[in-house]
Order: sequence, then C-alpha cells, then structure tokens
Amino acid sequence: MKKAIFIILIASLSIIPLSAQKKQQETVIKREVTLYNPYRPSLNDVLKKSFLPDLTDTATIKPVFRYDIQSRPFMPLYSISSIKPASLVPDPLPKLYKSYIKLGIGDYLTPLGEVSITNERSKTGAIGLNLRHFSTNGKVKLQNDRKVFAGYMDNDASLYGKKFFQSSILQGSVDFSQKVRYAYGYDTIFRNYYPQKKDIKLNYINAGANIGLASAVNDSSQLQYDFNLKYNFFTSASDLYLHNIGIHGIAAKNYAGFYMGSGIDFDHYLFSDSLRTDPRFVFSISPFVKKKTSDWAIKLGLQFLVDRRVEGPAKLHFYPDVDFRFNIVPSYVSFFADLSGKMEQNSPSNVILQNPFLKSDRGLYNIANTDYALVFRGGLTGSTGMGGNYHLSASYSIVNDFLMFSNEVADIFYFPFDSLRRGNYFNPVSDNTEILNIHGEFNGKINENFSFNAAGNYYRYTLDKIEFAWNMPDWDGRLGVKYNLVNKIFAGVELEALGRRIELLSAETMFYGTPVYSKRMLQMPAHFNINLNAEYKYTRILSFWVKLNNISFDKYYEWANYPSLRFIGLIGFTYSL
Repeated sequence: MKKAIFIILIASLSIIPLSAQKKQQETVIKREVTLYNPYRPSLNDVLKKSFLPDLTDTATIKPVFRYDIQSRPFMPLYSISSIKPASLVPDPLPKLYKSYIKLGIGDYLTPLGEVSITNERSKTGAIGLNLRHFSTNGKVKLQNDRKVFAGYMDNDASLYGKKFFQSSILQGSVDFSQKVRYAYGYDTIFRNYYPQKKDIKLNYINAGANIGLASAVNDSSQLQYDFNLKYNFFTSASDLYLHNIGIHGIAAKNYAGFYMGSGIDFDHYLFSDSLRTDPRFVFSISPFVKKKTSDWAIKLGLQFLVDRRVEGPAKLHFYPDVDFRFNIVPSYVSFFADLSGKMEQNSPSNVILQNPFLKSDRGLYNIANTDYALVFRGGLTGSTGMGGNYHLSASYSIVNDFLMFSNEVADIFYFPFDSLRRGNYFNPVSDNTEILNIHGEFNGKINENFSFNAAGNYYRYTLDKIEFAWNMPDWDGRLGVKYNLVNKIFAGVELEALGRRIELLSAETMFYGTPVYSKRMLQMPAHFNINLNAEYKYTRILSFWVKLNNISFDKYYEWANYPSLRFIGLIGFTYSL
C-alpha cells in the first residue's frame, strides 16, 4: 500500500513542471535572424609529431646458474709389456780412400806430381806417406833482350804416424825438403856475362824428424799437454850446414774457474867448422792465465826469452801476452785487443822462404833474429750475415833488426872474376823500424753456388837509418770468387794486387886502393795478376782440373833484376785409390 502511494506522488510532481514550461513558451516573443554568409566549418592547423618506437629493451635479465660437479676417477684397463732399449747408431762416416795421385803438366815444361798413401780409418793409429814434385824449365827475357833459364824445382817427402792411447796420442814424422833455384837475374850493365846453369845453381836441403806426445782428453779440468822433440839438418853446400835441436811444448789445466798453464821452447843451433860460428840458442818460457765467458774472454801472460845472438852475449827479452775480447752483438760484432811481442828466428831455412837468391856463404847462417819488442793490435770481427765472416784490425809494431834484402854489385874492372856480385845475389839488410798495418778481410756466400773472399793490407814503415823498406810493398790485396755446382763442377777466379816497391842495389868499387860503396834505387810499380782454376769431378775417385796463372800477362819483377815467368798454365787429373 505504501509503495503505491509513493509512486502516485512521484508521478504527480513530474507533471507539474511540464505544464508550467508550456505556459511560459507561449508568452515568449518571436524574433527573426537573417544570415548573410553560408556556414563553413573549419579546423585550425595542428603541428603533427612523427616518431618511431624505441626498440631498446630496457629490461635486463641476469641469469643465475648454480651447478655442482661430482668427480669420479677414471680407471682405464691397461696391460704392461716390455720394450726393446733404444740403440744409438752413429752417423755414417764418409768413405776414406787409402791414397791418391795427382799429376799435371804445363807450359815451360812444367811437371807436377803428388802421391799420398795412408791406412784406412782406425781406432789404434794412423800412418802415411806424402810425396810431391813441382818444377819448371822456362826462360825469361832480361832488359838486354837476352833469354836466360829461370827454372826451379821443389821436392818434398814426409813419412808420418800416430798411435792412439786411452788418454794420449804419440806421433812423429820424418821429413825431407829440397829447393833448387837459379840466380838468373843480373844487372844488364855487365856485358859478356853469360853464366852457366851450374854456376848460378842454389841447392837447399832441409831434412829432419820429430816425435811428440799430446793429451787426448777434452776435459779442461784434466791436465792437457802437447810436447815435441825435433831435429833438423840444413845445408846449402857440402861444407856449409847446421844442426838444429829443439823442444817445444805447452801444458795447461782449468783450476778454480781459470785456465792456466805455460809454454816452453828451446832451439839450439850447431854450425859446421867452415862457418867459424859459435853455437847459438833461443830459450823461452811463457806462463799465462785465461778466463772466458759467453760474452768476453781475457788472457794475461808474459814471455821470458833468452836469445844467444850472432855476436855478443845472450840477451834477455820480456814480451807481454795480453788478449781481451768482448761480444758487442753476439755472433755479429766482437771487439778484440791484444798486446804482445815475439822473436822471429831468421834461421837459413826460414830466410830462403822469403828470398832464395841470397849468397850461399857465411852470411846466410849469421843473420840476426828479428825482435818484435812490442805489438799492439785491435779491431772488430764477426759474422757477415752472408754465410761468412769479417775481420778488421789495425796494428802498431816496434821492431828491432827488421830483415830486408839488397842486390850486391861489384865493379867489374876491379873485381873481374867475382861472379857473385853481378846483381843476381842478395845480402841481408836490417834496421830498427816502426810498422803500421791496417788489415781487412771478408768472405761469404753470394747465393747457393757462388762464394767470395777478399783481403787487403796497408803498410807504413818508419825506419831509423834506411830511407825505405826495401822490397816491401806499401799495400796489397786479393779478391776471389768461387763457383760450386752440386759438388760436381768447381771453378774460381782470383785477382791479386801488389803495391809499389823500392829495391836497393849496393855497388862497390875501388878508389886509390880503398873500397868505395854506393847505392842505386829501383822503383817497382804496382802490378796485378788474374788467376783462374776449374775442376770437374767425373766420379768420386776421378777428377780433372786446370789452373791458369797470370792470365793478364802482366810483366812484373819479383825482385830487382828478376822478371817473372808471366803466364803459366797447368792441366791434370786426380785419382783416388
């Protein structure tokens, strides 16, 4: 009932306002509005913004792992079996042949022969025999256009042997050497001088034997030694000869990191009665100490030497022996410097190797020894980086009794029968001097087939009494190139050069019964030689070779009045047995 009354009441209230609104609208004044322009709706311009969505993910995820490892030992099944011990097999040694023969022939009727006979490779010892002959029979033209015989001959023989022991080696040899020369060069101012070969023949014989014992242990902590006992007999005529007995040895050992030892040398000379010369000797002892590392090495030593001279009492000499080496760049640049001295023995066998045309009389056996009182040397050495090495050095020497030679000429009017003084024989000349020497040497490989070597020297002599160093060049040089084709074909070319030299000719004449001496100097210009050689190995035991010396045909003088043989060619073969 209450609900019905509420609904009726609400409906009545809603009708009352509607009727009131109708009455009000009926009383409103009506007005008319005229629009002159049509209605045009429009929108204002709006700035549009365009952008792309950002794809960068700002959300980060940090994964977290957690794991556990449970290890278990793996036990594989295996079986043990024995293996054979390794055997060390040495590298195969090249085959050695018992002997070889070398024969050749050349112009000027020049024969060459060599024979070598040895035993095969042995652990107990070695024995062998070497024989060699070389001679030439050529003629040369002197300044008077006369051809003279300029031949020579060399004969050498050596029988040697070695016996190997557990820690030492016993060795010895018997040697023989013969040198025959002819004094063919004379001063052409002498006319009607036609010497026979027998009159100008010089025959030198040197025979001897030696025996020695040397250590065969390579361990420097053990005593290392090498001692030799020798005997030599030298003669230039039936009544001119000497005997030489010598002992030479060295012993050293490594002690407390230092390698120390000493050398000992003794030479005793006995002369024939016809020489009327007292016995002479040279004795020296030279202790030293060495220390060496991978970067440097040093040697400190001193030599005490007693020289029983040609005339006067024995004289004592002291020679330093100091050597220092240091690696600036290992294997490539090493510096070295040494301070030393020595006694150069001018025995007849050594002198004729320098000049074989000395007068074979008492003067040949009475030449004073050359005393190198002080020698200072320094330089650089190392690898060239081309498969070779180099050596550069400069040295300064103070020398007493420096040996030189001069021709001797006599006035034919006063000495008509003296055939030994026609300028073809030499006398020894000595003087005190200072020598500066600059030396350079290089070698290496150009490629797999070609290699080269070169050397040169510059000399400067400052003498006390003599103006020039007779027959001593102021420079010399050598350049060689070698070719090797798979050890089958070998060839080489070499250029040799010798600088300017000055020769001395000593003249003697008479003035109112008094001998008067004068001198004449000859200047020898520089000369160059080109030498060629080639060898073809047909098999391992047979090869053929050829040598061509002085192919430039350069006419030069080896000594004053002594022209050379110029071009010499040799061809031959070598056969191994």
